[in-house]
Amino acid sequence: MVEPRTAPEKAGSDKPLVATVCNYNGGEVVLDCLQALKDQTATIDQIVVYDNASTDDSVARIRERFPDVRVVDMGSNDGPGPVRNRGLQEAESEWVLQVDSDVILEPRTLQLLWEELQRTEREGTPPAVLMPRAVFDSDRSRIHYDGGFFHYVGLLSLDHFFAPIPEEAEKPTDIDGAISMALLLHRPTLLEVGGYDPAFFILFEDHDLSYRLRSAGHRIRRVPEALVYHREGTPGISYREGPKYPARRAFLHSRNRWMVLLRNHSFAALFWGMPGILAYELVWIAFATLQGNLGAYCKGKVDLARKLRHLLRQRREIQSRRIVNDRSLLANRSLTHAPMVNSGKWRRTFEATLNGALRGWWALARHFLSSRTPRSSRARPI
Repeated sequence: MVEPRTAPEKAGSDKPLVATVCNYNGGEVVLDCLQALKDQTATIDQIVVYDNASTDDSVARIRERFPDVRVVDMGSNDGPGPVRNRGLQEAESEWVLQVDSDVILEPRTLQLLWEELQRTEREGTPPAVLMPRAVFDSDRSRIHYDGGFFHYVGLLSLDHFFAPIPEEAEKPTDIDGAISMALLLHRPTLLEVGGYDPAFFILFEDHDLSYRLRSAGHRIRRVPEALVYHREGTPGISYREGPKYPARRAFLHSRNRWMVLLRNHSFAALFWGMPGILAYELVWIAFATLQGNLGAYCKGKVDLARKLRHLLRQRREIQSRRIVNDRSLLANRSLTHAPMVNSGKWRRTFEATLNGALRGWWALARHFLSSRTPRSSRARPI
């Protein structure tokens, strides 16, 4: 059920706000992250750092420089999902700002997110998630993440990926998929849909959460004027400059994309989308092989097979909450890749051909999907 939500009349006044930070070996970077939270023009009532068993001195440095910041030892590094879930469970505020340790907020970022939340609340239906625009800290003229839209092969078509920041101001807009490096979240709604699934570890975990939110009828909102700066990313997993695609990322991509598909897409969307899904799979096998990651790709599929029964049980619960059909959710957009993947004329030509084929098939196939409200929701109030 989609619950009504309210925003505070002014940021940090009649409603408290908790900010949580996911840290693993954050070093100096996490200190900059925390200082940026302290410098926000909107009030943050409590900051909590959840540490994934860091082996550097970041926890000691946090406690020395920010004695009022609560630090929670997670005991092991199981990825950001358990950290974010625990932050949601323990927070006493309706809204929670969740930030990764390699993200720096501009001073007015939270204020701008609050203002957009207040505006949408006055219009009737505020979002469950608000996402700022993430730009590269190393090149603040280029966008890293602006959210995206669901593609039927199990990926996000990312908006403005690696693109220059537009000269003209942009208005907030609804998106399908949020990138979880910095989000303002409606805590009760996130807990209602189950939060993050720790089984993803990292990569696609925010895609999965976004799909569950959107299919349950919740909105996700991007606020381009609210800026954050993204630093190095996760060593051994992030892929920005190339040329080598990390083996760990290849494993996670091979497994987690299909976890998203099997948990969230309707059987009809899987059936009619299968030609495109398999075409992309063949392309990804070729890419993994060329990168020397075929072994990691195969290990991902083996681990997926181990999880299959559990995924199907999860699927039943997820589909029971669905009130939005896949014909509405799966937009006919092109796939996006980091520039270093499709550098070279032949690769760009191949990418254009692949996108044309995938879009052409979905333009036909989506008409076979039902446009009706899913049966599981008809007896439930919205």
